Amino acid sequence: MMRLKDKVAIVTGSGQGIGEEIAKTFGREGAKIVIAEINEETGSKVSDDLMSSGVEAVFVKTDVSDEQSVKEMVQVAVKHFDGIDILVNNAAIAVRKSVVDTSLEEWQKVIGVNLTGPFLCSKYTLPEITKRGGGSVINIGSWHADKTITRFASYPAAKGGLLALTRQMALDEGPHKIRVNAVCPSMVDTPLERQTFSSLPDPDKAYEQALDFQPMGRIGTVEDIANACLFFASDESVYVSGQSLVVDGAAINKIARPLMFD
Repeated sequence: MMRLKDKVAIVTGSGQGIGEEIAKTFGREGAKIVIAEINEETGSKVSDDLMSSGVEAVFVKTDVSDEQSVKEMVQVAVKHFDGIDILVNNAAIAVRKSVVDTSLEEWQKVIGVNLTGPFLCSKYTLPEITKRGGGSVINIGSWHADKTITRFASYPAAKGGLLALTRQMALDEGPHKIRVNAVCPSMVDTPLERQTFSSLPDPDKAYEQALDFQPMGRIGTVEDIANACLFFASDESVYVSGQSLVVDGAAINKIARPLMFD
């Protein structure tokens, strides 16, 4: 049985990595997918791939940090699919620098995509989900909101704020039968994670150290995260809201200090 049959799901940042896998997983479960992605090439490709596999999908070039862009994305989604049931706030960027080394422009860009983006997408999507009688918002958080690494100021700040926003939105949207939850990955094999490792002085050594903190002997996969999101998107989580699910293979329980990759 398809768990998301005829549901309409917006997935931001779905041109690659976790977002792409969430979109494909939801599509296999019967959802109609809005690929909200700033990269036109990757976003169009994922949309085309979905449609080739029989999934109804539309690509909308979207800058989640820009209010007008988000408004237009929501308008296209509603016009194309007659409504919205699910929002996944996945789009994210990272800058690996300390507070001292981070420029104001870099700080504002990371906060703009990782925290203001979910605010704007939720602000303009929630009324549409309410019209459908309820649904689900899933924020992609991070283990960095709790345990983090050196020289990584802006990203965990944004993700910590996103978890607080998740709890607050759950209170406001509960009366509208909208659930708001967060999925918090640890290390996941994605282009963004590989970019983070490549920025380190000794990427191979850093990766080995990261594996030492993995009780299950591996880092996460995009499928691990997509399956957790599927639970929150489906009726199986109908009475779950305001929660943050850490998907990390128990790694966060093992990390007792910031990872010193320098």
